[in-house]
Amino acid sequence: MLKDKKIVVGVTGGIAIYKVVDLVSKLRKQGAEVRVMMTEHATKFVTPLLFQEISGHKVASTMWSGNDEFNVEHIALAEWADLFLVAPATANILAKMACGLADDLVSTVLLAAKKPVIVCPAMNTGMLENIATQSNLQTLKKRGVTVLDPEAGPLACGVTGAGRLPEVPTILAFLEGFFAQREGDMRGLKVMVSAAGTREPIDPVRFVGNRSSGKMGYAIARSASLRGAQVTLISGPSALTPPPNVTTIQVETTQQMLDACAKSYPEVDVVVMAAAVADYRPRDVATQKIKKQNEDALTVVMDKNPDILKTLGAEKTHQFLVGFAAETQNLLANAREKVQKKHLDMIVANDVTMAGAGFNADTNVVKFLYADGQVEELAKMSKDEVARELLDRVLARRKH
Repeated sequence: MLKDKKIVVGVTGGIAIYKVVDLVSKLRKQGAEVRVMMTEHATKFVTPLLFQEISGHKVASTMWSGNDEFNVEHIALAEWADLFLVAPATANILAKMACGLADDLVSTVLLAAKKPVIVCPAMNTGMLENIATQSNLQTLKKRGVTVLDPEAGPLACGVTGAGRLPEVPTILAFLEGFFAQREGDMRGLKVMVSAAGTREPIDPVRFVGNRSSGKMGYAIARSASLRGAQVTLISGPSALTPPPNVTTIQVETTQQMLDACAKSYPEVDVVVMAAAVADYRPRDVATQKIKKQNEDALTVVMDKNPDILKTLGAEKTHQFLVGFAAETQNLLANAREKVQKKHLDMIVANDVTMAGAGFNADTNVVKFLYADGQVEELAKMSKDEVARELLDRVLARRKH
């Protein structure tokens, strides 16, 4: 979502400025065109030359620079940008913006700006919590300025509390979500994704599970979010970090996953069930760890778990329902049977015994099967690429 975006970064005089150097670099690496404007106080922390080298453009720092790149510099910057990002946003610049002051280049450009403005407050905790600063932030929000709230932690002044500029990945994810909600081809849609495997306890330390890492489901949730969808990810245990801008619900057992899915299901438009759920659960769960016995074998009686996908298919009204079929044999036959029995609109089938496919791999080799009988085979590709291809098909099929 950041590729080819024109972003003006307003840098003010705070110690968190060192993060903004990295931020500008990362924005360019993601394809954004960045221009930097600095307050005089900001130039005391970092020289404009550094930002010039990082951004690839001359830095605007004064109304009187005579930059021959622009006719009227503050107006040209205001008209050029798709987005204005003020980071770090000190109490001083927030006060100026709230009062409509324009006594330097940065405040003048922001006053002339007609495109969206995002501010990232960063300051001492006392300054942030001061009633004047809080009032200014509320005023800006009412006027349509977006505020990325600061984080809490140790500050440069020695205080521990709110006021830290968020880390660069957090800011980037926020910007991606900001543009996705305005431009993504899935904006307005509510998407539910299940991911990873479920675990059925045998005793307090053992469980029945499978090898699913959750990579495919997490990739789908991340891709849908980047396209502007409102995403709910229902995940079994996984070592993966949940994608940003996604509501994540952690569960463990198949019944817990069914309960979570059933709660969200009536309100969503698209459902992608990528989780590898346990089909059976131990009938009796020991309250204490089962100790080793003299017998050579341990018998665990298993009962059948509810079929989540079949349950959702039977209750389908407006939802576009996508299932997954991870098989080791008779791939197409088993996948076709699932499409019909579970009332699916589409199923993603893969043979988990193939090289580069299946659990824990970063790639996948899949076939898309549809309710009308069509089969589409994809080449081996990354799971992120599979996710994008899958969502492309979902959007196309929903329009029919």
